[in-house]
Amino acid sequence: MEKKFKTIDEQIEILKNKGLIIEDENNAKSILLRENYFFIMGYRHVFMTSIKDNKFIPGTTFDELYALFLFDRYFRNIIFKNVLVIENQLKSIISYQLSKKYGYRETDYLKPKNFTTDHDKTRRVRDLIDKMKRQIRINATSHNATMHYISNYGYIPLWVLVKVLSFGIVCELYTILKKEDQIEVAEIFNTTPSVLEDILVILANYRNLCAHEDIVFEHHTERVIPDNKYHQMMNIPKMDGEYIYGKNDIFAVIIILKILLEKSSFRLMMKEIEYEIELLDGRIDSIHINKILDKMGFPENYMDIIEG
Repeated sequence: MEKKFKTIDEQIEILKNKGLIIEDENNAKSILLRENYFFIMGYRHVFMTSIKDNKFIPGTTFDELYALFLFDRYFRNIIFKNVLVIENQLKSIISYQLSKKYGYRETDYLKPKNFTTDHDKTRRVRDLIDKMKRQIRINATSHNATMHYISNYGYIPLWVLVKVLSFGIVCELYTILKKEDQIEVAEIFNTTPSVLEDILVILANYRNLCAHEDIVFEHHTERVIPDNKYHQMMNIPKMDGEYIYGKNDIFAVIIILKILLEKSSFRLMMKEIEYEIELLDGRIDSIHINKILDKMGFPENYMDIIEG
């Protein structure tokens, strides 16, 4: 069925027909115009009696729906700024390790022999080197940092190139490093190469969601993080032998950031998240805050992870 344009007044009527209580229609109209009906309706599911009925739980208000929308925005911003910290650190560490070992000119550090000799990854190595060379060509005359080095030195060192590489490309770069280089990088993050490779994929996925302002609080990834001490420490329950939280949900990202962030930064992040959750709890009445936490994969004792 074709989806036709609806005026703001028509959007209001649709929401009211679904059982949503709108106490201040002028305010709701202003919000729908500024924030987009489609985006806000992406948060309706937790307030519905069922997907089939497509009706709101009795007593649900527009203010509650908007409160969840705002919560996800503020929560997403908290996650995003901390993922950017990890992104910058990963770029810095990889560029330092490779430059130290293979040289600082692109003709040195982009040689195929500097990367894994695993035959299954031969094409991936070639493709990624091509991607990085393409970024050098694209940014040589358009980015201040790369322009400076090309103009003054005739080359772009890796510690400058990573500035214009996406997080996704840098995560791919880690997967094609020689084993000994992967170990050196992973050790700085106090983890193992296999764990780091798994969690970087998930982190890159959430980083893109945050950058594009997609719904984050209930997002799940196809990739799961390995079972670790934090699942056990938090006493996360299992179903069919698998932990029900912290595997491919947003709490998995919290566990990843617990592993990668410095302790003080992680504590500050969790305090910010706790504040936003408590603020949301005070703004919703038609459902319990635990329903939101469950969607996020957050156990009720989620703050205990700080001391782990």
